[in-house]
Amino acid sequence: MKKTIISLLAALLASAAVFAQTPQEIIARMDQETNRFDKEGLSVTMELKLPLLGSFATDIQMLGDKYKMTADIKGNKAINWSDSVTDWQYDVQKNEITISRSKPSEKSDPENNMKMLDSVTEGYDVKLKSETDQAWYFVCTKSKSNTKKDDPKRMDLVISKATYLPISVQAKEKGVTITMRNFAVGVKEKDITFNPADYPSAKIIDNR
Repeated sequence: MKKTIISLLAALLASAAVFAQTPQEIIARMDQETNRFDKEGLSVTMELKLPLLGSFATDIQMLGDKYKMTADIKGNKAINWSDSVTDWQYDVQKNEITISRSKPSEKSDPENNMKMLDSVTEGYDVKLKSETDQAWYFVCTKSKSNTKKDDPKRMDLVISKATYLPISVQAKEKGVTITMRNFAVGVKEKDITFNPADYPSAKIIDNR
């Protein structure tokens, strides 16, 4: 019996060694999963925490060149849509929709903030801080060779063991804390396309 138990323990330890993953392997697998965002779309919540002003959360859905953002800032709710050609901004309180031309030369706010994930594997030294049954917790420190001024010095990244998708990524720069959480794959185009029939009573301000 004792020999059998020892043999089973040895087999378990051997299996654990096979499935053990380095931080680089985990990040590489996360990159594979997040690549699905391009074709299948992405849903994420972005939270900004600013000195004196407090925290503000925005729900973002993206698919290709289209996105929809829903924000609630101290009771003022706004919904933005864009298809990279035209932007629509709906002020819920005023029941007004402002239409304007997109600026192709400028990246959208959602696109700019998604660079946080791209930067994890480029220009950062990644260290596993801790883990649970559900997730890995990483500290990403800006490498000395990283000369990009806009990259934060540190990011905290949490990755799901079940899906390898990010659970959250957080960075702090110049007193502003940016947190992205609730990552999910899959967005339907109709859900992020502006439909004027949904707002029949709204005042339209066309600035195109």
